[in-house]
Amino acid sequence: MMEVLAASGLIRGIVTMLFLAICLLLIVVILLQKGRGGGLAGAFGGAGGHSAFGAKAGDVFTWVTVSLAFMFVLVAIVGNFAMVPDKAADADTPTLTGSAGEPAEPDQAGDEALPVQAPPTTQP
Repeated sequence: MMEVLAASGLIRGIVTMLFLAICLLLIVVILLQKGRGGGLAGAFGGAGGHSAFGAKAGDVFTWVTVSLAFMFVLVAIVGNFAMVPDKAADADTPTLTGSAGEPAEPDQAGDEALPVQAPPTTQP
């Protein structure tokens, strides 16, 4: 039983670290891309037509961005299943019990609705 819990924790850690790495890479790749149409760089006299990574860098960055976005969605889906709470952890949580050991009933006194009062009307 402990091996399953250890493997589950390991998988959660791997998925979390992979998700964070993809997020950071996606941020960096998006920030490195060349703007379409100058944007603020052209407004302040920046060199909007020059690229630090060559003329074909936009195609490569676009391909990398799409790949990272696909991996982001894939790891998010896998993480959704990996982060489900364990059944063993749910069994360890204490439950409220009555005096004879059976589950306690909720207090019925608090279920009554309070009377609704209309707001006072004022005459102009």
